[in-house]
Amino acid sequence: MTDTLELSHWIGGEKVAGTRPGESLNPSDIREVVARTPQGGAAEVDQAVAAARAAFGPWADASPEVRSDVLDRAGTLLMERREVIGRLLSREEGKTLAEGIGETARAARILKFFAGEALRLHGQNLASTRPGVEIQTYRQPVGVFGLITPWNFPIAIPAWKIAPAIAFGNTVVIKPAGPTPATAEALIAILHEAGLPKGVVNMVIGDGDVGRAIVAHPDVDGISFTGSQKVGAGVAEGAMKRQARVQLEMGGKNPLIVMDDADLDRAVNVALDGSFFATGQRCTASSRLIVQDGIHDRFVAALAEKVASLRVGDALDPSTQMGPAVTEAQRDVSYDYIDIAASGGGRVVAGGQRLSLDKPGWYVQPTLIVDTLPDARINNEEVFGPVASTIRVADFEEAMTIANGVEFGLSAGIVTQSLKHAREFQRRARAGMTMVNLATAGVDYHVPFGGTKKSSYGPREQGFAAADFYTQIKTSYSAS
Repeated sequence: MTDTLELSHWIGGEKVAGTRPGESLNPSDIREVVARTPQGGAAEVDQAVAAARAAFGPWADASPEVRSDVLDRAGTLLMERREVIGRLLSREEGKTLAEGIGETARAARILKFFAGEALRLHGQNLASTRPGVEIQTYRQPVGVFGLITPWNFPIAIPAWKIAPAIAFGNTVVIKPAGPTPATAEALIAILHEAGLPKGVVNMVIGDGDVGRAIVAHPDVDGISFTGSQKVGAGVAEGAMKRQARVQLEMGGKNPLIVMDDADLDRAVNVALDGSFFATGQRCTASSRLIVQDGIHDRFVAALAEKVASLRVGDALDPSTQMGPAVTEAQRDVSYDYIDIAASGGGRVVAGGQRLSLDKPGWYVQPTLIVDTLPDARINNEEVFGPVASTIRVADFEEAMTIANGVEFGLSAGIVTQSLKHAREFQRRARAGMTMVNLATAGVDYHVPFGGTKKSSYGPREQGFAAADFYTQIKTSYSAS
């Protein structure tokens, strides 16, 4: 057992204690309390927003080198402590230790990337239609941003929202996800250790009341949210009512097409990675496997064997290949959808059974379901767990129709040796990101991230595209 952390809010650069009615449990062993957490509300949000507003002017006017240096130092500290913080992440979220350390290293690289971007913010010099008139455009910070982050990437997603916001001169109030506040708090502590001025980044821990207070606050200029469609719709409505800018990432039901000409081993490994690692709790997971008839049976047999052999266990056990679901509710959702798929005619060929291991935890058996129809619930609703279903198709055209036939459009993939099909897929897939002979999950930290249709709303996250959301363009005219 490990000592339980006692968490506080971060407001105005200081830890602010509160009552501690909440607990963050280790999903690998729910007897272990990872952290005791305060329950914030509108009062704490008011304090945090006031601190962010007071810090905005000096931070926006600071040299970009100052902002760059803070992010760079924080990235260095985080990388140095990636094993310690990665272990905390795995205890709190349930990722395997390798995945926890890897995510922490990714967050460190995000901080360092935006340390560079702080110095690269640029505008344009343009010719006017009027003689003797010059035009310049340049980018300015927006103000205070409210960030609402999910539990499935509890340090990477806070990093990729916070880093561009503060790199470009904004200030922040963040609400971390309920199941994983300790991991988010570790990031906030490192930013302050790296020299972040008081009030630039504030954190309020709590439930949906905290999120709603942030969205509704008249002094919050923009909201960036990652979570479900249902909650995202409410966030958008609340922000738009008062004309705050808004950015939403709301999940996926991502297709992976496997063509007859695919290399079988590669197709199986791509599907295994995309569908099951990180316990399938990735918005980019390959949850729909659309397989051409000629390779279908061989693909299913080979993938089912791999799925059945995955070792599920304690996230900190080096032999574990897949950790638990993050919460009991998330575990139950996976099993509910397995039952729904089976009752609708799907056939479970691997997994599907309730797991009982030597430790009490929220374990889910990775599950592969075949013989499902395109319009079945399992193929249209996000499970967010280690559950994948296959759909048999005759040809490329049928595969594309089915791949594009859902309301989500985040990531889409194809496994093929045909350049024609690969290029046609990239052109026609209605998704924000396309993958050829790669898993739909797993994207680089320095390029734009986002989807189409109901997966995303507003400007892209990450990479050079982050400036579109976290800055506003000013156009200036001058006459000689």
